[in-house]
Amino acid sequence: MKVERDVSALPRHGFGTHSLTWWGTLGFMALEGSGFVLAAGAYLYLMTLAQKWPLNAPQPDVWPGTVVAIMLLASLPLNMLMSRWAKQEDLVKVRWGLVGMSLFGIAPLIVRCFEFSAVNVRWDDNGYGSVVWFLLGLHTTHIFADVAETLVLTALMFTRHGQNGRRFGDVHDNAFYWYFVVLTWLPIYALLYWVPRAA
Repeated sequence: MKVERDVSALPRHGFGTHSLTWWGTLGFMALEGSGFVLAAGAYLYLMTLAQKWPLNAPQPDVWPGTVVAIMLLASLPLNMLMSRWAKQEDLVKVRWGLVGMSLFGIAPLIVRCFEFSAVNVRWDDNGYGSVVWFLLGLHTTHIFADVAETLVLTALMFTRHGQNGRRFGDVHDNAFYWYFVVLTWLPIYALLYWVPRAA
């Protein structure tokens, strides 16, 4: 017996759990989140072994990290709107939302350049310096990766490719990833800047 079904009416793209890209992004976030957890564990382990923390270094300057945290949190309302506009396939709003999110992504990268010197330790000074720079470097890589993707999507949405409904799914997945970038910074920020002050 031959079973056939006409699937021509099915949508050509999906959002969220209906998209393979969303599942790939979720898997990537799980892997990278594990990296953050392992590095945070190494940081806490070293702290328990040290008589003084930070180890042979002054306290990190809290302001650059705080500015980055504020910038990232300030981006969340626009990111939420971007996700909604992508689902609505509102091309004009998505275009200008992507421009805004590109700026929200570039600004923390600029401040992050100053943040590396504000931690008051070099990566090769000791174990403390290594784990601090690793955490900052890993998070910076995630900001950079999302900014690069956002800039590419921005360029695409201002061309004829913006008419392709699948691109709205890409914008939605990009907004989903940005939540990961923002939310992972909050515990890292607390670990790097406030835990040493409480120790």
